[in-house]
Amino acid sequence: MQLIAHRGFADEAAENTIPALQRGAEIADAVEFDVRRCASGEPVVFHDETVDRVTDASGAVADFEADALGAMDVLDSGAGIPTLAEAVVAIPPETPLLVELKERGLAESALDALADHEGRVLFASFDAEALTEVRAADSDAELAAIAGDLRDTPIATAVELDCSAVMVRARLAALPTVRDAADRLALDVYVWTVQRRPIARTLAWLGVDGVISDRAAVVPDRSTEQPRQ
Repeated sequence: MQLIAHRGFADEAAENTIPALQRGAEIADAVEFDVRRCASGEPVVFHDETVDRVTDASGAVADFEADALGAMDVLDSGAGIPTLAEAVVAIPPETPLLVELKERGLAESALDALADHEGRVLFASFDAEALTEVRAADSDAELAAIAGDLRDTPIATAVELDCSAVMVRARLAALPTVRDAADRLALDVYVWTVQRRPIARTLAWLGVDGVISDRAAVVPDRSTEQPRQ
């Protein structure tokens, strides 16, 4: 079972910053991060719609240009909000990436920024239309449908868009119907956001492909002192 660094292990480093993503790449099997667009048009690595929660500034990400976002201090770490292009250059080229698209209209710029990345790139979103845009721009792109519950119809979306994976909550991964459908369709199953070792152990026993966590130690054989080789 893979360990995937959620925003670069957000409980242990300033989420979605370059140092966090680099650290996640050293420890985990893959790194997950979020992408949205800023005022100057570049895709930037950031989760929230506004900068209020993690910086001392206030306002929508879409209202700031990339330079202004890069100059902000995320969670008093001294690191700013990177563009996607900056993050990709900073992460080891072979690192598998899970790229969550937080809005529509990002497909072409995100694909361009990731075009030379050597590791697996999986584009994920709750919004099927955002994934449809990626599929239209690149028929070979790997996609993942994200779901919080069955009302989000992850399997149906995965079939419609020829996804490679689904990203679901633990309660969905525990359902035999979901796992059986994923097996039949050869879909990877990644579970978010797993914070406790007992849950991770149960998911490993159920045969899920990976857990997405804010903490490296959620998978017992990993630690911040023992980077992935």
